[in-house]
Amino acid sequence: MKRIDLHTHSLLSDGELVPSELARRAEHLGHEAIAITDHVDRSNIEWVVKGMTRAASELNRYMDIRVVPGVELTHVPVLTIAKLAKLARRLGVELVLVHGETTAEPVHAGTNDAALACSDVDILAHPGLMTPEQADRAREADIYLELSSRQGHCIANGWVARVASEAKAKLVVNTDAHSPRELLTLDAALTVARCAGLDEDAAKEAVLKNPRSLLKRL
Repeated sequence: MKRIDLHTHSLLSDGELVPSELARRAEHLGHEAIAITDHVDRSNIEWVVKGMTRAASELNRYMDIRVVPGVELTHVPVLTIAKLAKLARRLGVELVLVHGETTAEPVHAGTNDAALACSDVDILAHPGLMTPEQADRAREADIYLELSSRQGHCIANGWVARVASEAKAKLVVNTDAHSPRELLTLDAALTVARCAGLDEDAAKEAVLKNPRSLLKRL
């Protein structure tokens, strides 16, 4: 089975590459699919989604890799999360991430709770020191929790893996790649899952099974 990465960034926000090069580099590494989920708030969501959906549509016609157009709602006020997620859906994105309460950045308190209460959210990215109750809500809402390979965000992976496993919430391993150097091979992604404390079966579920299940529901 091939690698799927559901959290990356192009130069439509703060990534280094245009979507076509990002997709090609992932394809070359053996990826089956890649989601390009650029940072958005109310200032740029319309033009980012317009550019990304147009690029994904063309790339999916000519490339073997599946390119999934998405967004990451980033540092937005808590009370705007549901509204912006719904707007993103209406504009045509397939995947909605919320930039969770990572320990590496000053994210608004309450962001995790608001994301988990929103039916338009697919993944709570790098949720930091989330509570067991939040993991329970993620399971109930069928929102996936991210184990991140990105520097800083990865600090809490062990905690996220533990509370998610206890709650039987679904985990996915993503890169949050902003540069081609940050993309991971399948073996490297499995290593991220293992280093978070997952056993072999749980690691394969987070890297192989769960991303495919999420793609099937989009």
